[in-house]
Amino acid sequence: MTNVLKPIEEPYPQGVAEIFESYPQVDGYILKLFRTFANSLRFLKEGVPNLLDKESPLPIRQREIVILGVTANNDCEYEWGVHVAAFGAQVKLTEDQVRATRLEDHRAGCWSSDEALLIEAVDELYADGTLSDRTLAAIQQVWTAEQQLEILALCGTYHTVSFVANAGRVENEEFGARFPA
Repeated sequence: MTNVLKPIEEPYPQGVAEIFESYPQVDGYILKLFRTFANSLRFLKEGVPNLLDKESPLPIRQREIVILGVTANNDCEYEWGVHVAAFGAQVKLTEDQVRATRLEDHRAGCWSSDEALLIEAVDELYADGTLSDRTLAAIQQVWTAEQQLEILALCGTYHTVSFVANAGRVENEEFGARFPA
């Protein structure tokens, strides 16, 4: 391995190719972020939990709103753009909603009350590392304890992903969306 944090290229070191078999890919293409993770076999195997599986207690739309909020707050155009491109249409995010994840807050008029609460929670966690008493009480009224833990875990996971992508200067994927101006 090298001392520069960047996406590795083929041929992959021993063990990496086998691990990549379990990573999402299209026509054999491994995302630059995942290839950046591969600078550490341990990180590639253990570093970021997969919270996008079908067993998640949160609906995929809510998960994506959290992810877009976290990555936008962390100025991580790479991961924000991948998720907008890969999931935006699937979860029926409008152009206004996609734009709002980057340029507005929970008061944007394009969100349902539950979605606005998610965005408010993400913003508070980003700013303060915790939730206000009012936001916590509201979240406890809407989501189960299991779902609350999922929201918190998504925030932590995508904070880490943002750090890796930003610090590694991972270039945007060709198919990825770009931040709105």
